Amino acid sequence: MKRYLLLVPALIFLFIFFVLPLLAVLAESVYQPGKGWVFGKYLQFFTQRVSRVAYFRSLWMGLLVVAASVAIGYPAATAIVNVKSDSLKSLLLTLVVFPQMTNPVARTFSWLAVLGREGMVNNLLTSLKITSEPVRLLYTPGAVFLGLLQLFLPLMIISLTSALENMPKDVPLAAKSLGASGFHLFTKIYLPLTSEGIVSGCTLVFTGCITAYVTPAVLGGSRVLMLSTLLFQKASVTLDWNMATVIAVVMFLTTLAVNYGSRIVTKAGVKK
Repeated sequence: MKRYLLLVPALIFLFIFFVLPLLAVLAESVYQPGKGWVFGKYLQFFTQRVSRVAYFRSLWMGLLVVAASVAIGYPAATAIVNVKSDSLKSLLLTLVVFPQMTNPVARTFSWLAVLGREGMVNNLLTSLKITSEPVRLLYTPGAVFLGLLQLFLPLMIISLTSALENMPKDVPLAAKSLGASGFHLFTKIYLPLTSEGIVSGCTLVFTGCITAYVTPAVLGGSRVLMLSTLLFQKASVTLDWNMATVIAVVMFLTTLAVNYGSRIVTKAGVKK
């Protein structure tokens, strides 16, 4: 019992600075003094075309970045774990973590030099005579996707690397000795034993994607409206704080739903 007392300071800190503000936001989104219950704001959010477009765009963009992060991050994490040299492994992990030490604003603005009208990609296309004039690459869903993938891919690699490091080393060897093919080794051994790492990585990446503001604002602009940019407009431009609170709650609940769904899918796959 005494060892659990060590959790008390952390729990108190989380309750004061996370749980209480979250409950305040939830309460404000459904009830306001003098106005009573304001559930109609949620109905208004989903009936407005702009809000629906921003919501579903944010949802599929986050899921697309998550899928790409898993597809790219799993081979990368496997390669890092299989490196024999400890110094080389540390170097690779440092290279993965290093972008996270750079300001996201600077990392996002660097894409302007790559995707701009006079950027590297357009200069390459025109110099190779593939196009006669610069192509509009900025302010497109593709630009936002690349920016978000660059921002949050390291989180997926770190989560999967940790999961693979903690996996028993003798299990894959035993499966190989029993004649397991590479496909069965991956689906029957690696995926079930690293499912928690996959869920953690998916949660971190999706949460980052759906709440990121700078990347959609810089690379998408007003052409690619996301929930985060819509929330900023409601809070700072139109001063509709109640709708901004509703958007924040919708973002939070969507993140919880995606996390719960990923756990269900992972558990179903492991059982199968």
